[in-house]
Amino acid sequence: MDDMLCQVFGNSKATGGGPLYLKLKKTIEKAIREGVLKPGDALPSERDIAAIANVSRVTVRKAVQHLVGDGLLHQRHGSGTFVAAPAPRVEQSLSLLTSFTEDMARRGMIVDSEFLDRGIYTPAPEETIALGLSAGEQVARVARLRMANGTPLAIERAALSTSILPDPTSVITSLYAVLERSGMRPVRAIQRISAGLLDEGDAALLGVPPRSASLNIERISYLASGRVVEFTRSRYRADAYDFVAELRLGEPRAGTGEQSRTGQRA
Repeated sequence: MDDMLCQVFGNSKATGGGPLYLKLKKTIEKAIREGVLKPGDALPSERDIAAIANVSRVTVRKAVQHLVGDGLLHQRHGSGTFVAAPAPRVEQSLSLLTSFTEDMARRGMIVDSEFLDRGIYTPAPEETIALGLSAGEQVARVARLRMANGTPLAIERAALSTSILPDPTSVITSLYAVLERSGMRPVRAIQRISAGLLDEGDAALLGVPPRSASLNIERISYLASGRVVEFTRSRYRADAYDFVAELRLGEPRAGTGEQSRTGQRA
């Protein structure tokens, strides 16, 4: 066994107070933070860690599960447990109406997508309401796993009236580029952001453990005429995405000395 790993796991009982699994967890966190354990490094087996740290395999398993949940470790079935590579942290402004493709390209990142769905369907009730569809109208759905520099960052599920997007397979890279060519690119949007936990399916697509934190965004976008263009629900990795809004002090209202209230509702 590598002497360095023996030293890392052998010191776990001396790390702080509390339950043994938390001591072991803190020991591994410290080794990762200080670069003793690097991204891609494989951890010893549960049996070996338990022997070195003089704890039970249940204690090791519990510590590792917590670290997997925190995104510091990841497990490959049949291969073992590895130190996870940190996801690139991305900031997106809430003040600009841009596509994911435009946003990442502006940062010099390589954008890629995996299509999960492109088809025409009978609308769900929430799609009918959000898009203002008439009886008998159908929706075009475009669902994609969005990646930047090879890292999965978001899952986008867009729904549009077929009168706006008659052929969803025409979306190859940017949805907004397709809409711009037909004169249907939105000029404003209302976004609602909420926190959530990823279910097993979405977590697997994003390469994180189930019940990892996510930022959920519901967007309804409009043409200048007020017509609804798209209804999009997205799930972003909370460990990789920050949404930033610039706030400014409003102008005083005449005769009151009070500040007017302006800004976006998110």
